[in-house]
Amino acid sequence: MPDAVRRHYELYPYPSYPLFASVRRADTYANNLDALWSLFNGELPPADLARILIAGCGTFAPYPFAVANPKARITALDLSETSLRRARLHCLVHGVTGVDFVAGDLLDPALVTGPYGFIDAYGVLHHLAEPEAGLRALAARLGEGGIMRVMVYSRYTRREEDAIRRALTLLKVREPEAVRRMVARSAQGSRLREFFESSGEVASRAGLADALLHPQVKSYRIGEFIELVAASGLTPLRFAHRGALPEPEREVERIRGMEKEKESPGNFVLYLGRSPKGPCPDAEAVFRLNPCLLPALSPWRITPVDIPGRLGNENGPLNGAERRFLRRFRHPVQAAELSPLDLKRAGSYADRLFLLRCRELSV
Repeated sequence: MPDAVRRHYELYPYPSYPLFASVRRADTYANNLDALWSLFNGELPPADLARILIAGCGTFAPYPFAVANPKARITALDLSETSLRRARLHCLVHGVTGVDFVAGDLLDPALVTGPYGFIDAYGVLHHLAEPEAGLRALAARLGEGGIMRVMVYSRYTRREEDAIRRALTLLKVREPEAVRRMVARSAQGSRLREFFESSGEVASRAGLADALLHPQVKSYRIGEFIELVAASGLTPLRFAHRGALPEPEREVERIRGMEKEKESPGNFVLYLGRSPKGPCPDAEAVFRLNPCLLPALSPWRITPVDIPGRLGNENGPLNGAERRFLRRFRHPVQAAELSPLDLKRAGSYADRLFLLRCRELSV
């Protein structure tokens, strides 16, 4: 099946963002390794773990990760040479360097070797013939205290898409153009037409192919996903899909309740860790601004910073008072220097990755 998946992405490299599509560094703040490590370990990553692996990187992810982590060593791994060429070109167009592009199967232990401080497997495991083997292979590359982000399709978010894909497979429909012709002939109000009218994924040729013509797809109920995670030996740290509760156990129970009504909060996004040390208590912490936000909070910048939702939060534009507060942390601030109210506020921003919260902070 890896060959079938490889051929699919050679034909339909995904996602199909324009080469000039750009991100501001402020928008990449949740990809910053120092911020993630401090959230789950209460300290900065050691120098030998300032390494990031993007497994199944596709055509775009290396660019925002490199923007967020200009000093980290980044490896972008993908089955598809076409996807890697596009990803490399996107980085070159935006003047981004420091990424190693590697073609091959993540199951090959000799292809890229750890340890890594952060591994991203966003939208990858559900395209493997053996997702458990894939997750274990990635976990083996994770260093002590290391963090992994995984995203898999949830059954009740993808059930209409899954049904259409199965039907297209039975009908031996293999090209996006053939699907579009079917949609054009379908009746108003039909399931196929309604799906196309409501789904943003199918707007592009590559998006349509990824959603409906992929040769290897699995979607998960929450129980199945937790079983997959348990087999990896890693610790669930925090769900990060929209509206997620911060405690993994509570979020699992919330999703179980939703699934009884055949609903889901979206695709499942979860951070995992290898022997995490846990966050630093607010009262013992040193706080500093997430480095990705430094340019955005410069005193001369007056355009509001629109920071998209991360870690399950809905983050609106920062107002003037928020910006002034965060600006105080451009240099390290000890907890003892903050009032009880400001300390609580700083802890809240650290939970959202706007601030780094560490036992010690020398950067």
